[in-house]
Amino acid sequence: MTRKKIEIMDTTLRDGEQTSGVSFSASEKLTIAKLLLEELKVDRIEIASARVSEGEFQAVKSVTDWAKKNGYIDRVEVLTFVDNGVSINWMIEAGATVQNLLTKGSLNHLTHQLKKTSNQHFKEISESILYAKSKGIETNVYLEDWSNGMRNSKDYVYEFLEFLSTQPVKRIMLPDTLGVLTPSESYAFVLEIRTKYPDLHFDFHAHNDYDLGVSNAIEALKAGADGLHLTINGMGERAGNAPMASTIAVINDFMPTLKIGVNEKVLYTVSKLVENFSGVMIPANKPIIGANVFTQTAGIHADGDNKKNLYFSDLLPERFGRTRKYALGKASGKANIQKNLQELGLQLNDEDLKKVTQRIIELGDKKQVVTKEDLPYIISDVLDRTYEEKVKVESYVLTHSKGLRPSTTVAISINGKTFEENSQGDGQFDAFMNAIRTVFRKLNLELPSLIDYAVRIPPGSHSDALCETIITWKSIEKEFKTRGLDSDQTVSAIKATEKMLNIIIN
Repeated sequence: MTRKKIEIMDTTLRDGEQTSGVSFSASEKLTIAKLLLEELKVDRIEIASARVSEGEFQAVKSVTDWAKKNGYIDRVEVLTFVDNGVSINWMIEAGATVQNLLTKGSLNHLTHQLKKTSNQHFKEISESILYAKSKGIETNVYLEDWSNGMRNSKDYVYEFLEFLSTQPVKRIMLPDTLGVLTPSESYAFVLEIRTKYPDLHFDFHAHNDYDLGVSNAIEALKAGADGLHLTINGMGERAGNAPMASTIAVINDFMPTLKIGVNEKVLYTVSKLVENFSGVMIPANKPIIGANVFTQTAGIHADGDNKKNLYFSDLLPERFGRTRKYALGKASGKANIQKNLQELGLQLNDEDLKKVTQRIIELGDKKQVVTKEDLPYIISDVLDRTYEEKVKVESYVLTHSKGLRPSTTVAISINGKTFEENSQGDGQFDAFMNAIRTVFRKLNLELPSLIDYAVRIPPGSHSDALCETIITWKSIEKEFKTRGLDSDQTVSAIKATEKMLNIIIN
């Protein structure tokens, strides 16, 4: 079976830059252009609109200089206008050789924006195309608002296409400029045009205003479109354009009669770079490239993955240069934790695994998902019980008010007997320690001195779910350290103190 080759044109640097608040520098444009062509291996890139600014001119110049040296110049495109050759002269100076000429694809735009007849518009377009050809510039033509043209002024669209079929044009580009098409309309309109003009090359350009960008692009391909315009991360004006990653994955998985040259493996890398350069964050649940899309949270899913990969699909993270993760939180089961332990090269017996699972669920209830890097510290905290637990801090109230000294009320059990004490201090933890000292003095026991107090997140962790407090104590006999781990800094210090109390009682 011969598979039809589909051209993928990336317009992140032109249409994607129309995202509100986004402006790429010349160096950023060059870096992205190189990645798109050399690593992602898209067929073409649209990098700018002509005549925008001096900065845009310099950015285009840097890309075209590089493209000429590396054999990509015929794959670099610039949006131009019907303006008596001004755009073309700008292109020539900037070193570009392919124009994407913006024209009116609906009678509504032609009549109310240009206030011209179709014959007047076609004549000016013909002059622009011929002038470009005389200067060695190749022409593709955009039919702006084509989707509404097909809905409301189809005769005009066909009059336009008939005219273009006589012109030296390489591609005719059909944009859903306002993102208004349904998938069924996308299919029907493209099929109708494809059937009437089987020998012309048609690109489809989808916008995502109804979140139908990917669906519309796929239906256009089914109807016979020869190329698609996509953007990294779905960037673009309003709700953006059809996103590159999702569209590519759908084509590869569900359209076996088509072939594309895009390298899936670097989609995530390019997406993260564009995120950094644009300042537009990728939603965590964005398909293919979002932070959470290859993370299993529910324990039952991790258990299923252990049993013949029951929750796997064709969307394997390795395809996109990513790895599957198993979240640690209140929905975690033993299977999630075992998956993370395997990655860390750790093993626990069933009893210890149960204790660690319970601790992670407690942390999840209190705050958020724990990271894999937190796990060794949780294990250490939970399993660090080389003593019989004779002392337990049962409850406490900590207060802190402006103009008043911090105070605490503590209830603590020692060998099964409960004591309650109130105290003040220079801070909440100091007040807590003063209350504990009072209790132990009643038992004729002295607490060791606190000689160092360090607070940190566990090394390697990337979350704020955990805080580790390490306290160094000094008694007459020895100096020793205890650690406490919790989502709250003061609570982690109290847990470290509880460990110290058990050590001295034992």
